[in-house]
Amino acid sequence: MTPAPVIIAVDGRSGAGKTTLAVELAARLRQHHKVSLFHLEDIYPGWNGLMPGIERYVATVLPPLNAGLAAEWTSWDWERHYDGGLKVTLPAEIVIVEGVGAAAEAARPMLDAVVWVESPGDDRRRRALTRDGSTYEPYWDSWAAQEDAWLESDPAASAADVHVLNLADGSAPDDVLQALMYLPSLAAILAPELSARRGLQLRSERVDSMPDAAQLFESLYGKSANAVWLDSSNASSVAGTAQAAARSRFSILADDGGTYGQLATHRSGATQVTAGSATVTTSGTFFRWLDSVWGRRAVRAPRGYDGQFTLGWLGYLGYELKRETGGSDVQSETPDAALLFAGRAVVLDHREQTAWLLALDAPDADAWFHEARVAVGAAAVPAAAAVAASSGIVPEFVSRDSATDYKRKIAASQHEISEGNTYEVCLTTTLEAPAGDLDPWIAYLNLRRRNPAPFASYLRFGELVVASTSPERFLRILSDGGMRAEPIKGTRGRSADPAEDAALQHDLETSLKDRAENIMIVDLLRNDLSHFAIPGSVTVSRLCAIESYATVHQMVSTVDAHLNPGAPRAEAVAAAFPAGSMTGAPKISTMDILDHLESGPRGIYSGAIGYFSLNAATDLAVVIRTLVVNPSGAGGRTLSLGVGGAITADSLADDEYEEIRTKAYGVLSTLGAEFPG
Repeated sequence: MTPAPVIIAVDGRSGAGKTTLAVELAARLRQHHKVSLFHLEDIYPGWNGLMPGIERYVATVLPPLNAGLAAEWTSWDWERHYDGGLKVTLPAEIVIVEGVGAAAEAARPMLDAVVWVESPGDDRRRRALTRDGSTYEPYWDSWAAQEDAWLESDPAASAADVHVLNLADGSAPDDVLQALMYLPSLAAILAPELSARRGLQLRSERVDSMPDAAQLFESLYGKSANAVWLDSSNASSVAGTAQAAARSRFSILADDGGTYGQLATHRSGATQVTAGSATVTTSGTFFRWLDSVWGRRAVRAPRGYDGQFTLGWLGYLGYELKRETGGSDVQSETPDAALLFAGRAVVLDHREQTAWLLALDAPDADAWFHEARVAVGAAAVPAAAAVAASSGIVPEFVSRDSATDYKRKIAASQHEISEGNTYEVCLTTTLEAPAGDLDPWIAYLNLRRRNPAPFASYLRFGELVVASTSPERFLRILSDGGMRAEPIKGTRGRSADPAEDAALQHDLETSLKDRAENIMIVDLLRNDLSHFAIPGSVTVSRLCAIESYATVHQMVSTVDAHLNPGAPRAEAVAAAFPAGSMTGAPKISTMDILDHLESGPRGIYSGAIGYFSLNAATDLAVVIRTLVVNPSGAGGRTLSLGVGGAITADSLADDEYEEIRTKAYGVLSTLGAEFPG
């Protein structure tokens, strides 16, 4: 008896291309496995036999195959319209069953994976009649009615692990195989395919030219549905400051196009990954999924390249992922995480004034290198500056909390402090407005020009757009294990008058309250990093330093550590998430207090934006000073901006409220908008 095989069902409506997909998928799997293939069309008893055929399949084919035995079944003679001969399907390491009803409810307990194949109705009919000719045409409508009746009582499509939109362009088999690798039930059997995929080769090309980044992004990715620009927009203004220049040295531009491109989104315990035409959904925590796709050194950096990003995942982690790190479960209107996998990208080295073209070796790599090389050359001349954030309509924001409400919550926070439940509460609120016809791209260009920052970013995931001018690093882990967090606590607005501006900076620098806020978060982060750091490696290399940006002065500290060799990197990120500078201390009890005080989810705000590289490095910024444009249903869009501040026992309500207005000013003024209330 052969050991129980892995059984994969390929199901979908007639004409969706299931047969071709199953045959091609089997061919790919046969490179490493023994594979059997069964077609349900061989067992349906005639043109009115969909349901009887499913019953035969479930009763005579699946049980023996599931037990590792040969399946004997009676075929159907389509010419004589009668039962044909006895046939045998041999057991194998992998069995693929294909046809309408392959994933029927009665069959699903015996299946390890279900692939649902979709295609537009007109295409399905055309393909089916092209394949089967006139023999099928008289029965198309009656067979379609049987499919309708079956699907009304059996949610086979919604029960599928993988959905594929079959465009009949030859891409579906590779896309489906890639999607199947994400299923835990197939991880062991597909180990050879996973190993082959991890043996990636990184190709690179250095271009000794510094293009205009905005023009380059628009040229390469302006039409991409999903694209990311991690933009060190202040690079030109910090060239003479060693630490600030190092933080702002590289910018990364990428989308999810090409052979290896993928998109992953996570919501409340389910991760959906789209690879080309196929989409797979798996259950489980986000950080467990992240651990399965990141944290192992899969590629080496090119010779002469000093960047830590060597392709990989880019995007955001939303604040509500705190449910996995000690916080309570709060639902958000935006995905809890959205990441794209870039199998090719452009990295700009602002110090060396060069552009690096990076791509995983693939059949389409040469064409992309040519396209990117041309785009870099064409973007050498800066594009004209953006002049407006919208077509004459200024967003009118409303606040989740009125001034009175926010100050009342400040008092409630101080009550929790006096009760000994927390030391510091990072209380936030959200400003929202109808997005109207605002162009997020133009808005971001204006933001980056007026508020340049080391961790600025522009992310587009379909209709969801994030435009950030964050100055704060959440967590960096180098390929060699070096760790760094740079929390910001303490803010003052800038003044056009040099004397007044210097006085504001001095006031921040000497503020005992702001120093207390900052030091509490430093202690919290020392604890967060220590969970996976080499004992004794956690140090504070910079405490309560002042950094100045276009609209604010900030108090910044630096906490360094070194990751324990072999420690799981995704768990090290989770141990520090969300950023302590956005929660308060101690973190878990304070997050619970915040859930009771704040009137809704934070969404992307207070989370992290950055990358998870194929060399096991990551660099993540805290999501602050960030506009989010999100679809709101019925074709509308909502524009939101999160703001907040740290509340301590010494906080004065009027001062704290003024601080959130100061933090919002840099973004709102760029849009021509005002703080509500």
